[in-house]
Amino acid sequence: MKTYYTPVDEIERKWHVTNADGKVLGRIAAEIATLLRGKHKPTFCNFQDNGDFVIVVNAERVHLTGGKLDKKIYYRHSGYPGGIKERTARELLEKKPEELIRKAVQGMLPKNKLGRAQLKKLKIYAGKDHPHQAQKPEIYEIR
Repeated sequence: MKTYYTPVDEIERKWHVTNADGKVLGRIAAEIATLLRGKHKPTFCNFQDNGDFVIVVNAERVHLTGGKLDKKIYYRHSGYPGGIKERTARELLEKKPEELIRKAVQGMLPKNKLGRAQLKKLKIYAGKDHPHQAQKPEIYEIR
C-alpha cells in the first residue's frame, strides 16, 4: 500500500485558539504539537506540513508541576568562551512567558526544516487578546 500524499493546494488549514490559563505546560505543549504537525487529521503524512495554525492566549498563567519553576534551567550560549547563560523557568515565565511555551513545543517537533516550518504556525500571547480575529479561529479545549 502506498503512502497517501496530499497535494499542497488541497491542504485545509484551520485556526485554533486555546487558553493556557491553569494548564500544565507539558500537556498543552503535547496537544499543540499534535495540531501543528497535523496528526489529528486522516491525511497525516510524516514528511509533509499539513498541520493547522494554533493561537495560545494567557501564556503567563501556565503551570509547572513539582519544583520545576526553580529547578528547570534553560541554557543558551553566546558563542564566545565562557559565554554560557542560564535562566530558570521562573525567570523565563516572568520575563518572556511566550518563550516558555515555544521551547516546550519546539522540543516535541521534528528537528529539521519541517519542524521549523511547523513552529512558524504557532502564535503565542501572554495576555487574553490576540490580533487573529479575521481568521475566525475555533476554540480548542485542552483537557
